[in-house]
Amino acid sequence: MGNRVVLALGGNALGDDLASQMEAVKHTSKAIADLIEAGNEVVVAHGNGPQVGMINNAFTEYGKVDSKYPYMPLSMCVAMSQAYIGYDLQNALREELKNRGINKTVTALITQVIVDENDPAFKNPTKPIGPFMTKEESEDATKRGMTVVEDSGRGYRRVVASPRPQQIVEIDTIKALLDAGEVVIACGGGGIPVVEEGNHLRGVGAVIDKDFASCVMAKQVNADNFIVLTAVEKVAVKFGTPEQEWLSSMNIEEANVHIGNNEFAPGSMLPKVQAAMEFAQSGEGRKSLITSLEKASEGLEGKTGTWISVK
Repeated sequence: MGNRVVLALGGNALGDDLASQMEAVKHTSKAIADLIEAGNEVVVAHGNGPQVGMINNAFTEYGKVDSKYPYMPLSMCVAMSQAYIGYDLQNALREELKNRGINKTVTALITQVIVDENDPAFKNPTKPIGPFMTKEESEDATKRGMTVVEDSGRGYRRVVASPRPQQIVEIDTIKALLDAGEVVIACGGGGIPVVEEGNHLRGVGAVIDKDFASCVMAKQVNADNFIVLTAVEKVAVKFGTPEQEWLSSMNIEEANVHIGNNEFAPGSMLPKVQAAMEFAQSGEGRKSLITSLEKASEGLEGKTGTWISVK
């Protein structure tokens, strides 16, 4: 019997547009199917950066043509991206499994993630989304409650908060599907960010980091391993220099030293390492793996990748 694994797919596994996505998910599904064929229970999370931007831009442009259609709330854009990425991915993975004689149902679940309305990120939105605006457009956006900043002389852009995920709303459904032997796709794009108002869940204009949301999900489904997929086979220190060193493993103390030395880029490898550390510290025997999509199966067998554990 294999392990229960949460797999966090990077954006490079999904392509940048509809045509490339269709091709990319076929390749991605082969790597996921390898893990399933080896006997592992698999939950798949994925990014949505290019896709949610495309949706947001499309509605923004349409609103300029027809005033009856104002801008689409970001939470809705995330929901749309979850649905159509999940649609492509579940069909590609279903086909790949059937081609291998594996009779498993694949379910893509629209997933909401609770965030704290008082998260400091809401007071300091930094994540740019959507198209560049003129000064006049930015003033109109500000009147509609958006936060807009000037972007390096190229124009104005909306920025949104990126709060930390607290709880997966549909976690019991995810667990039930896993226990029934299904393959689950959830927390797409980090999940739809919502805040609790009594029994009501209200979508908020934010984006949640996919790796941190996947980590929360991994903890809540009691996963054995959390795999963060990226463009490289292993994590490196002194990256891009003659002293570059690929790491096969890190314990928490070593990882903290590397973070203190600014070895990992804030917008790239740092959140992946931090999410991997968080999962590894969340329970006895839990370990995280950072590697490339193509090496995920070999990594889980201990042949490659960077393993992160408490000791």
